Amino acid sequence: MSLITKLFQFVLMTTNKYEIDESHGLAHSMNVLHFANNIYEAEKENYPILESQAKVIFVSAIIHDMCDKKYVDEAEGLYNINAFLEDKMTREEIDISKKIINTMSYSKVKKQGFPELHEYQMAYHVVREADLLSAYDFDRCMLYKIYNENGKRDQNNNNNNNNNNNHDNMNVLDAFNNANELFQNRVSKHYTDGLFITEYSKHHYLPLHIEAVKRIQTWKKILRKPML
Repeated sequence: MSLITKLFQFVLMTTNKYEIDESHGLAHSMNVLHFANNIYEAEKENYPILESQAKVIFVSAIIHDMCDKKYVDEAEGLYNINAFLEDKMTREEIDISKKIINTMSYSKVKKQGFPELHEYQMAYHVVREADLLSAYDFDRCMLYKIYNENGKRDQNNNNNNNNNNNHDNMNVLDAFNNANELFQNRVSKHYTDGLFITEYSKHHYLPLHIEAVKRIQTWKKILRKPML
C-alpha cells in the first residue's frame, strides 16, 4: 500500500474518531497537498534542499489538521501522529513534521511569529502557505461556521436532553456573516500581514482572493432571494 493511501486513511480514521468536520477533513487535506506541491515545484529550483525534504513537506501537508486544538487535544493528536509515522519516516523526519504541524497555524504565527527550523525553514513555509492559500475557499469557511459555531450553540442549548440533532437551529445567514467577517479581518490581509514568503504564493494569492470576493458577492445575492 502506498504511503499516500496510508496517510489519507489516517486522516479518515482521525476525522471519524474526533468528529472533525469536512472543513478540516479529507478534501481540505487534498487541497493543501495540491498547493504544497505547486509551491514545492515552483520553489525547488531556488531552494534545492527542498527536494531532499519532499517527504516531510507532503506528509505534513496531508495530516496537518489531525492535531488541531479545535477538535482534539494537541498533545494527544501529536502522539497519534507520532505513533502513525514511526514505521514510515526517520526520527528526524517525524520530529520536524510534528514541529511544522504544531507551529504553522495562523493563530500561532500571529502570536509567536515563525519558528526557527534552520535547514527546514523553507519546507515549513511551503506547508504553512499551502494551508493559507486553501483559506481563500470561502465555502470552506462557511462550512466550518455551520458545523461548529451553530452546532456548538445548539449543543449548549440541548445539553440537558437527549436530542442528538445539534443543528436544528442552524442559521446559514449567521454562518455567512461570521465567515465573511473572518475573511475580511484575516484572510484578506494575508499578503499585507507579510504571511507569504514564497514567490509562488505572492504571485498566486490574488486570483484566489478575487474568486473569493466573487463568491461572497454571489452568496449575498442568494441569501437575499425572497423564495429562500
